Amino acid sequence: MWQARHIEARLRSLYPTMQTHLLGMTTEGDRVLGTPLSKIGGKGLFIKELELALESGQADIAVHSMKDVPMNLAAGFSIAAITEREDPRDAFVSNLYRNLESLPQGSVIGTSSLRRASQLRARFPHFRVEPLRGNVQTRLRKLDEGRYAAVILAAAGLKRLGLSARITAILEPAYSLPAVGQGALGIECCTERSEVIAALAPLNDADTRWCVEAERAFSRALAGSCQVPLGGFAEISGGSARLRGFVASPDGSRMVIDEFSALRSGMPQELGNAVAQRLIAKGAREILAALDGLAE
Repeated sequence: MWQARHIEARLRSLYPTMQTHLLGMTTEGDRVLGTPLSKIGGKGLFIKELELALESGQADIAVHSMKDVPMNLAAGFSIAAITEREDPRDAFVSNLYRNLESLPQGSVIGTSSLRRASQLRARFPHFRVEPLRGNVQTRLRKLDEGRYAAVILAAAGLKRLGLSARITAILEPAYSLPAVGQGALGIECCTERSEVIAALAPLNDADTRWCVEAERAFSRALAGSCQVPLGGFAEISGGSARLRGFVASPDGSRMVIDEFSALRSGMPQELGNAVAQRLIAKGAREILAALDGLAE
């Protein structure tokens, strides 16, 4: 709802006479909280009901965290705009410890993400990484109740909700590679709504969109989903862009990581595909094949 209100405010500032209405919806991803997303269908569970509302004309636009948007949109839908990125990094949150290094052996860390869990297990095999679902406030409450020594959350979500003070430490991308699209908001509509797409154009941030499209191409090339521990993060500096990505086994025992740079003037998909191919050359396909075997 914060995301929807934020875009509503942006639209009202652009178009003062525009009438807006927020249609709050609870998705399947919101309702099923006792099971990891990787076991109940993945990212699409957060947008299916919203796309039905768009298709029926009940809603004109839907606002998503880009990290929750499946790599392949359903036919007839488009991401009309991606707004300027908030902090894309992960945040370490604890009431007792300053950072991951200070946690005692056997400490329980909560996270909803296979991506975060695999990186934690690779670096800190002596921790217990346990599932943590629910909205930000629910996750923080579970931490405060003592169920976890620490939790890992997206810094963007905490900052947007005015909860920056809860961040104990920021995990830099070199330490915890973010999810594809993390920190970026996307606005979805039906592809045929050309007038809506035109109205949303001023909200699009070109650099953020370029980076997110590179990250999504990388993930798409590796069949990335909630079932795959995968991260990808692109940054633009001057006239060049760099994308760093990884694929890992859920227990962190196998991980391949690489990066590549390209001109910002090029196509973002080419950079994403290049990094994916570098990981494939290092054994990503074998890791993914083992994951398919586990799923069966």
